[in-house]
Amino acid sequence: MRALPATVLAVCGLIASACGGTGSGDAAAGQAAPAAGAGQASTAASPAQAKDAPPDAKPLDGKVIVIDPGHNGGNYRNPKAINRKVNVLTQWKACDTTGTSTNNGYSEAAFTWDVSKRMVKILEGRGATVKLTRTGNNGVGPCITERAAIGNKAEADAAISVHADGSAAANHGFHVIMPKKINGPVDKVVGASSKLGIAVRDAFAKGTGLPYSTYIGAKALDYRNDLGGLNLSTVPKIFVESGNMRNAAEAAKFQDPKFRQRIALALANGLQHYLKA
Repeated sequence: MRALPATVLAVCGLIASACGGTGSGDAAAGQAAPAAGAGQASTAASPAQAKDAPPDAKPLDGKVIVIDPGHNGGNYRNPKAINRKVNVLTQWKACDTTGTSTNNGYSEAAFTWDVSKRMVKILEGRGATVKLTRTGNNGVGPCITERAAIGNKAEADAAISVHADGSAAANHGFHVIMPKKINGPVDKVVGASSKLGIAVRDAFAKGTGLPYSTYIGAKALDYRNDLGGLNLSTVPKIFVESGNMRNAAEAAKFQDPKFRQRIALALANGLQHYLKA
């Protein structure tokens, strides 16, 4: 997150409700089901009943989720735009930043965009309506104030900002950032945001195997009042710092598409745990 100046196989183990059951009866095995005997009532639905039966509900039907892929791939091309100061209520901050990168140049913006797109596919498959705060990875912005506004306008049930950190090489592990009360619009969702953060923290640790941050927060939880994306949010929202892009081991994982799928799946599972609690 700091500026420079795997697969779906895991889902059944994490959320049983997201996986369909496999038939195990005789009929499923290719054998005929026994006919109802004398005095037994058949339980088979009539064609009319089958037609009227509602389709199986998906676990996130009716839920709206906003995903904010941190930064943008073109931010470095327009420093004037991203350095413009905006009011985040507790202070004035830059509209956005370039984000960090691995030592070999894989950018945080590219990482967050890829993970976010993977999350969209997973969450939509579970029935959610999903909105992104940006449409690609070649543009500039939007400002942190606008990113918050997108979640607010959508009246999201949950919003999540995806990031990765850029710290000293020896530091490692992930952490989740949650809002504090500031006498502002976020105050009413601070409690819900904390519940969201803990649900995502637990699912992320289980799904990725990455450790809690060794350098920020307590048990991978960090509370802040200086982030516009949180301060201006009127819906439950958190930031996730997926790990340290300057740590060689974590950087290698982030550049592996299979591991990015694991991250996306873990984040989706955390959102679902919160929304179905």
